[in-house]
Amino acid sequence: MSNQNIKTPIYIEGVKDFLLSQTLECGQCFHYIKVDEEEYKISAYGRMLHIKQTGDTLILYNASAEDYERIWKKYFDLDRDYGRIKSILLENNPVLEPAIEEMWGVRILNQDFFETLISFIISQNQQIPRIRKIISEICKKYGEKLDDELYSFPGPKEILAAGEEGMRECKAGFRAAYIINACKWYLSRNDWGKYLLEIPYTECIDNLCRIKGVGNKVANCVALFSLEKRDAFPVDVWIKRIMEELYFDGETKIGDIEKLAHDKYGEYGGYAQQYLFYYGKTNEIGKKIKK
Repeated sequence: MSNQNIKTPIYIEGVKDFLLSQTLECGQCFHYIKVDEEEYKISAYGRMLHIKQTGDTLILYNASAEDYERIWKKYFDLDRDYGRIKSILLENNPVLEPAIEEMWGVRILNQDFFETLISFIISQNQQIPRIRKIISEICKKYGEKLDDELYSFPGPKEILAAGEEGMRECKAGFRAAYIINACKWYLSRNDWGKYLLEIPYTECIDNLCRIKGVGNKVANCVALFSLEKRDAFPVDVWIKRIMEELYFDGETKIGDIEKLAHDKYGEYGGYAQQYLFYYGKTNEIGKKIKK
């Protein structure tokens, strides 16, 4: 029986350091529908999950206990002690306290590698609502229907069959060529995901940056959100602004920001990045350029 037909909700109680809305809306994933406050439908790994949070309890409406253990627990990174991670970050970097205190419920998702790669290629120079709309169109046209609203993310063969023109019809713009190239790259080796997961961070980034249209920022996002490189520290405009505000006196090169982040946060860089990114973007830290 598929998980779509299961009617008895699964309750996961005692969840700590997790808020569904913060985790889903902090810019690390784009393929979901908000149903209500702390209630969402998510498409991941070819499945649809209808999930709600009430206090420290998660309610999974259409998943079995087996699905939760096999897929969703890891997807939401619920086995990891985020209380300990926050303590370590704050002990060495008290300047992070406002960001961690406000964005306390962010966890880093463990997403599908191919979907994450294509999604962050699409994300370049785009606002989140626009990214979500493009991905939704691609899924609706070339994915499989999961329920009345959500479709699965298509695989590389389906996207290649649609071609560059098909991606342009979904409003991918100049990124259409990059998407097609990435699909060809992905199919050039049958274990890219496994290989990149197992190699060190620097080698992983170097490999990803060989893909046309993938720069350092996109490579770091893919490494952080789908390849378990938790020392990755993607630097976009918001991270640049908040890091300049917190650590530097004015305009700073991205390379210098990355070096400082790796020096200060080490293996916890990805966690610090997510707290800082969502906090900085939400509060528009450093948006007004000082004269």
